[in-house]
Amino acid sequence: MKDITVYDTTLRDGNQAEDVNLSLEDKIKIALKLNELGIGYIEGGWPGAGPVDTTFFQEIASYELKNSVITAFGATHHPDGNAESDKNLLALLDAKTAAVTIVGKSWEAHAREALRVSPERYLQVARDSVAFLKQSVKEVFFDAEHFFDGFARNREFAMAVLRQAREAGADALMLCDTNGGTLPTDVFAAVRQVKKDFPEAVIGIHPHNDCELAVANALAAAQAGATIIQGTINGIGERCGNANLSSVIPVLELKCGGAYRCLPEGRLPMLRSVSSYISEVANMIPFSRQPFVGRSAFAHKGGVHVSAVNRNSALYEHIPPAAVGNEQRILLTELAGRSNIVSMARRFGFHLDKDEPVVKGLLTELKQKASFGYDYAAAEASVELLLLRKLGRRGARDFFKLIQFRVLESKRSPDKTPLSEATVSLEVEGAVEHTAAYGDGPVNALDNALRKALSGFYPRLNGMRLVDFKVRVLTATDAYKGTGSLVRVLIESADQNSKWVTVGVSPNIIEASWQALIDSVNYKLYKDENENRRKKLED
Repeated sequence: MKDITVYDTTLRDGNQAEDVNLSLEDKIKIALKLNELGIGYIEGGWPGAGPVDTTFFQEIASYELKNSVITAFGATHHPDGNAESDKNLLALLDAKTAAVTIVGKSWEAHAREALRVSPERYLQVARDSVAFLKQSVKEVFFDAEHFFDGFARNREFAMAVLRQAREAGADALMLCDTNGGTLPTDVFAAVRQVKKDFPEAVIGIHPHNDCELAVANALAAAQAGATIIQGTINGIGERCGNANLSSVIPVLELKCGGAYRCLPEGRLPMLRSVSSYISEVANMIPFSRQPFVGRSAFAHKGGVHVSAVNRNSALYEHIPPAAVGNEQRILLTELAGRSNIVSMARRFGFHLDKDEPVVKGLLTELKQKASFGYDYAAAEASVELLLLRKLGRRGARDFFKLIQFRVLESKRSPDKTPLSEATVSLEVEGAVEHTAAYGDGPVNALDNALRKALSGFYPRLNGMRLVDFKVRVLTATDAYKGTGSLVRVLIESADQNSKWVTVGVSPNIIEASWQALIDSVNYKLYKDENENRRKKLED
């Protein structure tokens, strides 16, 4: 088994994505999480480029990282000066990291046109920069920028840059597909040639994803002999992003016949939680269809598929989901079959037969609701409540009954925000509660009034919060069209332990919101009762 060193550049290259802006606190959190996962190297940023990057290296030094080496990033010295007085190189030394990475040109056109120096002068620049750093730093990585473009157009210069860096003491030569336009076959051939010319050198790959090939290029490089892979969690990065380590790592560990190891033993099942954590810290919506770690990676919708995975999950799943910390999901939609019902009921402790009347009845009802616009694939909490009520599961009850609600909107001048007020009458545990509340919009007012009515009976609702609210106008029909079209509301809610999504559909947006809202509250109360019951049984 060959060890592949994973070099993460989420904090530097990932932070260059146009929708990512990591604060100092964000970078510290992510670095600690990457260390927990067992990443070999964490590139913290470019010291001297900005206060956040500079301060990061000062702050992270106070933490004891058992698995990861923090790396500072910079560039070769300015061609008009020398290494000893270059501010960029001195800032790298001030970062006081055990490893540094410097980027250098390996495409002759960049030396001539971008830096406006002769190729001969730049070879000296690369050599002197590495040699200067190597005097003070334990490990120096040389990132050969635009290597594959340079290799294709002027192989002699590209290889000469590597030779200068290697002879000056570079501990690893990182081959960069900076423009992201190289094909895997060309990556393989180039890496194989570099390994042949530098048989004792440690070779790495830094692929970008402009052709959707960064993961494939990382794999091709590993197969050709590279032992370091640079990338980012979830593939975030400049333009189209970097090699997605959330895919690279499991592909190498699980899909290559046991030929590679990327993480310490037992860490791979942490991958999905780390992916989700970094999305949360970076304030990004997770990509549900992301391979391996996405919410939909092991989701099954069609009845034929579900019937098969109930017999043998490997028939439609290329790896066990738990291997990367994910889970199988059976969706209930208009495409569902009875196998979907049986499979989901099993999750809740019911063992049903496909031919039982309750299964057929549930399937009919679900398909009718789905045809009306209910998106049960996205709203699993609403599905769970529906199933449990139909199957008679203890605790799956309505914790309150609506008597009446009313929402008033008033706007008294063009330059003032409308005033939203909601009144709610409920029957709760045999008592009638009548409350009113203001809010920032009709749904917020309705939510505030509902919570106000229920808080005396169910104080634990104070720990529940709204995470997301989505409204979509559904395809117009003869009955519902124009401003009277059906709308679907998805509400994502959360407490300190979990998140859940509920759905409502109606031509009236407030009614659709109410449906999703009461499902969300009922699910929270049901979930808590179930947990309390479980703890009592354990005691």
